[in-house]
Amino acid sequence: MGELANPEQTAAVAEEEKPQTGSRRMVLNMGPQHPSTHGVLRLVLELDGETIMKCEPELGYLHTGIEKEFEVKNYQQAVTLTDRVDYLAPLSNNLGYCLSVEKLLGLEIPPKAQWMRVMLTELTRLNSHLVWLGTHALDIGAMSVFLYCFREREDILRIFEMFSGQRMMTSYFRIGGLALEPPRGWYERVKKFIDTFPSRVDEYENLLTGNRIWMGRTQGVGRIPLEDMLDLGVTGPMLRAAGLKIDARKDEPYSSYEKFDFEVPVRTENDVFARYLVRLEEMRQSTRIVRQAMDGMPEGPWKADDQHVVLPDREKMKTQMEALIYHFKIVTEGFRVAAGEVYQVIESPRGELGFYAVSDGTAKPYRVHMRTPSFGNLQATSVMVEGTLIADLIAGIGSMDFVLGDTDR
Repeated sequence: MGELANPEQTAAVAEEEKPQTGSRRMVLNMGPQHPSTHGVLRLVLELDGETIMKCEPELGYLHTGIEKEFEVKNYQQAVTLTDRVDYLAPLSNNLGYCLSVEKLLGLEIPPKAQWMRVMLTELTRLNSHLVWLGTHALDIGAMSVFLYCFREREDILRIFEMFSGQRMMTSYFRIGGLALEPPRGWYERVKKFIDTFPSRVDEYENLLTGNRIWMGRTQGVGRIPLEDMLDLGVTGPMLRAAGLKIDARKDEPYSSYEKFDFEVPVRTENDVFARYLVRLEEMRQSTRIVRQAMDGMPEGPWKADDQHVVLPDREKMKTQMEALIYHFKIVTEGFRVAAGEVYQVIESPRGELGFYAVSDGTAKPYRVHMRTPSFGNLQATSVMVEGTLIADLIAGIGSMDFVLGDTDR
């Protein structure tokens, strides 16, 4: 005959077998292919009901090996790689890389090329912010804004095509200046766009800024302590929306930015709504910079006068054997860069973009490392969303404006 059961043990077993009516945690995969993650990003979420208890971003689904590719390209060939890192701001990437190599070479860039670079880089900022605003609004349910933003973006892409023959991956900035002479009629085309664009930004504001649904979904959402942002490497509009006035165009001017008059927009609310307002104002300031660049565009050459680095004019190649020889050597062998290392920072639409370039004295980079803003900003995801509702996750990560090509390299 078996032993009699202990009444206390029996009661404990019966309690364990009861259905659990309390909270139960669930692990949910968001992505890697989800429309609101703006690329192939996987978020592993641990949920308690609708509350996010833990969030782990998982990267690597778009790894391209671009940084390694630099080592087998000559310096001029590598420009095309930079277009494909942050594919929403390719000219910004072109500029950062070209400035780093030009610093290694000690190459002086003509004023016209510098101002043209500023103008086109600010148009790139507008292009990037328009994609961000359109897709961010679409995530939250505002479809009209998406259509309006892409209407203006199309005008910008046509301007890029006019300059370079390519809408997105232009590779228009080259070491020593520009790839091609600015086309005839560029001033009128850019002026037509810039004259109408401020009224378009007003349209976006009329649709969103005072909209009760938009405000309810964005105000007080996605806050991150400023100290955590600094520790995690967050830069750009996210940092400025938290009250920190940092912008490489002002703090470490490059390509003649010190000659332009513009403001750095700052907010203190440190939420999704504040990041939206900062980027709207940045679009207005970029318009202001583009107008100044157009009106004050210097005369003169659009590329440096260094036949060992910069391709000679095609007209000279037809009449001068020396020019033909240098063209052949630069295209087939590249040009040697003195051994050394530099770090060049620019302000991309997403934040601080740094290029660390190392030369070993050959015609190919020994190492090119990119400090991209998307990677730093994405690190703050967990801090931003843990303890909040899953419905606020979409608005929060949308306000970060990361690009996965900018993260996985």
